[in-house]
Amino acid sequence: MSTFIGQKAPEFKLEGVSHETFEWHALADYRGKWVVLFFYPRDFTFICPTEITGFSKADDAFKKLNAQVLGVSTDSKHSHKAWLKELGALKYPLLADTTHKVAAAYGALIEEEGEAIRATFIIDPEGTVKYALYHADNVGRSVKETLRVLEALQTGEKCPMEWNPGEQTLGKP
Repeated sequence: MSTFIGQKAPEFKLEGVSHETFEWHALADYRGKWVVLFFYPRDFTFICPTEITGFSKADDAFKKLNAQVLGVSTDSKHSHKAWLKELGALKYPLLADTTHKVAAAYGALIEEEGEAIRATFIIDPEGTVKYALYHADNVGRSVKETLRVLEALQTGEKCPMEWNPGEQTLGKP
């Protein structure tokens, strides 16, 4: 796995489900916005619904920060659409990486399983990866922490441990 921080994010164009319709989404479509791209293992699982709905509940907070959330798994667009009947409507798209190429490009593919690991990326408006987090499948990620990191990155300054919006930074890098 290579280090992505400071590198251009791998480009992609994936079809997914957005508001019950199939649509194509490319990273290039979001130039000028921050992108929170997260990979998850599978639809119809135990932890994934908590993350999927958690990101949707926080979508307004991401939008206020000029950020677009995109969820990706190796499941099909049809699986996503069927799962959304169970989960309810989401405020962001779920993308289908059925070829596994995008998950592999981001170092998030478990090849022997044919599925993505939990991985989160924050990509700046110019398409540069500013944050990458990978972790075990048995622990869900923190939407609040993702928002905190996004806000810290947007300051353009050095932010100490446990920094929160409104607190003093350590100045310019």
